[in-house]
Amino acid sequence: MESRETLRLLQSRKSMRVYEKREVPEEVKREILSASIRAASAGNMALYTIIDITDEKLKQQLSVTCDHQPFIADAPLVLIYCADYRRWYRAFCEAVEEVRHPSYGDFMLAAEDAVIATQTAATAADALGLGTCYIGDILENYEEHRRILSLPDYVAPIAMLVGGYPTQQQKERRQTPRFSVDDLVHENGYDLEKSGRMPDMLRERDDWSDNYAQHVKAFCERKYNSAFSVEMSRSVKAMLDAWVNAGTEEKI
Repeated sequence: MESRETLRLLQSRKSMRVYEKREVPEEVKREILSASIRAASAGNMALYTIIDITDEKLKQQLSVTCDHQPFIADAPLVLIYCADYRRWYRAFCEAVEEVRHPSYGDFMLAAEDAVIATQTAATAADALGLGTCYIGDILENYEEHRRILSLPDYVAPIAMLVGGYPTQQQKERRQTPRFSVDDLVHENGYDLEKSGRMPDMLRERDDWSDNYAQHVKAFCERKYNSAFSVEMSRSVKAMLDAWVNAGTEEKI
């Protein structure tokens, strides 16, 4: 019975951006964070740090720097998951004579840890009656986010989860459709034929049978060619450059 409830939660999830004006009790937040920390982690290293944003002024700043989304400022729960190799790097440097600096692979491993923990928090929040929304825009404006969050070397913001108790309208709002399992699952290797079905996949998922090219063009301009997407690429490059070009161990 419990397993079916877990599947129901996963299948019914949707992003929710409007919340009731009530706080998330500390004990509920603690449950979410405790579950999150039980997430799978490379070598049990927990290569992430969670920043719990409780300052209203900081929420307001983030609502601007994360692509001007006012609902962030109103969210009772705002969690930022950072890839964090600082703790382990310092421990290694204290115990080992020669230690290489964290590099690209270390960044990716820490980022994976952070994302897995974030999704676990989202599921835990759903189980406790909250609604949540990922904010991918935390990947933008790296320099500003590093400054306002006081992030040292080898710590970078990877995922942001906001949430609260959803309004009735949000609970009743229709789920956005997804691609089918058959289209996204390839067996024993990449299937070019399945990948080539993308036009049909979009027509089936989003009902783009009419004016297909127009829909794709509009989506491209709104998402891929947009200013925020260009900024995200610039920001992530700056994030990676800062990570791999950080100074000697004395700097941290």
